[in-house]
Amino acid sequence: MTKYLIKTNFKRFIIKNFLGYIMKAESVKITDGVYWVGALHWNTRSFHGFAIPGTTYNCYLVFGEEKVALIDNVFSDGMIDQLNARIEDAFAKENREVNIDVFIQCHTELDHSIGLKETIDRFPKAEVYASPKGAEFLEKQYHNYSDVEITTVKTGDNIDLGGKTLTIVSAPMLHWPDSMFVMFVEKGILFSNDAFGQHLCLSKRYAEDYDEGFILNAAKKFYANLVVLGAPMLRMKLQELTDAGIVDQIKMIAPCHGQIWKDPSKIVKAYSDWATGVCENKITIIYDTMHHSTEKLAYQIAEGIMSEGVEAKIYFMQEDFESEVVNDILDSKAIALGAPTMMNKPFPRIGNMMYWLDCLNFKGTTSEKNALIFSSKGWGGGAVAKLQRDLESAGFTIFDTLDVTFVPDEEMLTEAFNKGVELAKSIK
Repeated sequence: MTKYLIKTNFKRFIIKNFLGYIMKAESVKITDGVYWVGALHWNTRSFHGFAIPGTTYNCYLVFGEEKVALIDNVFSDGMIDQLNARIEDAFAKENREVNIDVFIQCHTELDHSIGLKETIDRFPKAEVYASPKGAEFLEKQYHNYSDVEITTVKTGDNIDLGGKTLTIVSAPMLHWPDSMFVMFVEKGILFSNDAFGQHLCLSKRYAEDYDEGFILNAAKKFYANLVVLGAPMLRMKLQELTDAGIVDQIKMIAPCHGQIWKDPSKIVKAYSDWATGVCENKITIIYDTMHHSTEKLAYQIAEGIMSEGVEAKIYFMQEDFESEVVNDILDSKAIALGAPTMMNKPFPRIGNMMYWLDCLNFKGTTSEKNALIFSSKGWGGGAVAKLQRDLESAGFTIFDTLDVTFVPDEEMLTEAFNKGVELAKSIK
């Protein structure tokens, strides 16, 4: 022990005096020989194109009797300092000299891999594992991996750390082509990379430390914006894991963003529901407006929906974020989309919302979502026809349309109310 402390303190002296500042950060022990050593990105407000309240880049150290593995890595902006400090802390808690023998890179998107080459260079004798696509992507993104020997792995391959076995589960398109999971067999921990994660930055590491509804909503937003396109792949993967008996073996899910699930059943069920189109009796209304005419229609449609006992959620696209809208669309049975006509087309500000929907395509969830389109025009129309084409392309079924000339009168407002009633009835 004395010899270990002398070596550690000497290493710290060299780094501090010749390489610069060393921060202090603690690892979190999640079970015997397994530590969270990730980074907290408190001040980031945008990621993957949507608004977030901060995030984490979760990495995990697994100590075997013979080898130590680091699963995944971190982003830039000083996050590597947190990673290094937590690695030092974890090894100190295990009374072992700092030495990583195995790197497992489950996904190569930059938020999980920018720090990888630096940590590999620090431990040049370590084995490096990734999926075939992962190995390819590392070189294509960073152009400095040609001298790194990467062992490619697939479902069923095992990495033996000495008394601890890490089993690979390929997971393409959840949410990149290179994605894979790692199952710590002896403890039943699934290191799931981006799947089952949330963009949250909180002091405590477990989902169960916070309100269940709050965490599940964050997970739903993450799913709706990042995973929904891969819904068919997710259904296949969940079935594959169930058939192989792996789902029953999972005691904990440790994703690469957000909170760790001590009780995986809740998030596994939620993912199963979202992937198979399980929805609520809810309709999401999305609109933009120039002179409030389209807004008047939106409010009347909402009143009609609510009169049938159906929940209405309404978003004004001059103020609200697309990432929040799709969070509600995910488990809505229908939507109502409105925009005024401008130069024979939908009001341009609605365009980003339409592009978002086209990218995600909720039809992959098997949910058949009805859509009501509404608009206010002046001397000529055009918005409704364009929105209809775009929504159909994005996987929605057009239920009805409403196109009003200039400011809606009492008759038109009544018609908007009735359209909301009929849309609500269509989902009951």
